[in-house]
Amino acid sequence: MRVTIPLLVTPSLEVIREQELDEARTIQYSLVPAESLSAGRISVTHRLQSVHAVGGDFLDYFVLSDQTVGLYLGDVSGKGLPGALYAALVVGTLRGVHKTGESPAAVLSLLNRRLCVRAISSRYSTVSYAVFDPRTHRMLISSAGMYGPLLLTRRGCVNLRLSGMPPGLFSNAQYDVSTLTVEPGESVLFITDGIAEMRRSDSGILGVEHLVDICARLYSEEPAKLLDIVFAAAEEADPNNQADDRAAVVFHFAE
Repeated sequence: MRVTIPLLVTPSLEVIREQELDEARTIQYSLVPAESLSAGRISVTHRLQSVHAVGGDFLDYFVLSDQTVGLYLGDVSGKGLPGALYAALVVGTLRGVHKTGESPAAVLSLLNRRLCVRAISSRYSTVSYAVFDPRTHRMLISSAGMYGPLLLTRRGCVNLRLSGMPPGLFSNAQYDVSTLTVEPGESVLFITDGIAEMRRSDSGILGVEHLVDICARLYSEEPAKLLDIVFAAAEEADPNNQADDRAAVVFHFAE
């Protein structure tokens, strides 16, 4: 009797790499919220679109122990797997400090110090961190190298133009806190540079002010619809050449 022994097929390096990227993608998406947040009159939703299988944009939002709502959105230098690995380091560090009750500026200062201790050549992060108190309608925001954010009101859209040094570069960097009053019905749009620096096919940068013009007439849109329009605008600017990861978070305070 002839016994047939099955051949063991060793996956090619290309197949192994693809499997590893699939697993890395799964891990990265486990670091962002699986669904939108709804807490009373507050809703927060997001969208993340990477150039490669994995990318360097990151975000999270959550209800803190004092019933305020926190959120952050950020980006790291680099794309692909190296960017995703550094983003995981930043997110892990943030998750260790963001629920301590510290102000947004203190959180970013601690993040910066810890990233500088673990300094990696040519690697740094940009991030916006915000905490909203529904009792006072006040949002405290600290920004470190991010565009915006944008405030959508009945009167139009305002680019808040916050600034700050990206964490991971200088251990003595200081961060300011800006106080924003968010009235019922208003939204705050946080964006990474893949959205802020949307490009036309002729390589011209449309920029944040183009986005302000788009959002000026979107005050009454639901957060998910607002994201649809923002990402469609970025795609329309250059449908064949997404040069950077894109991410956005919409905070909405209902009437």
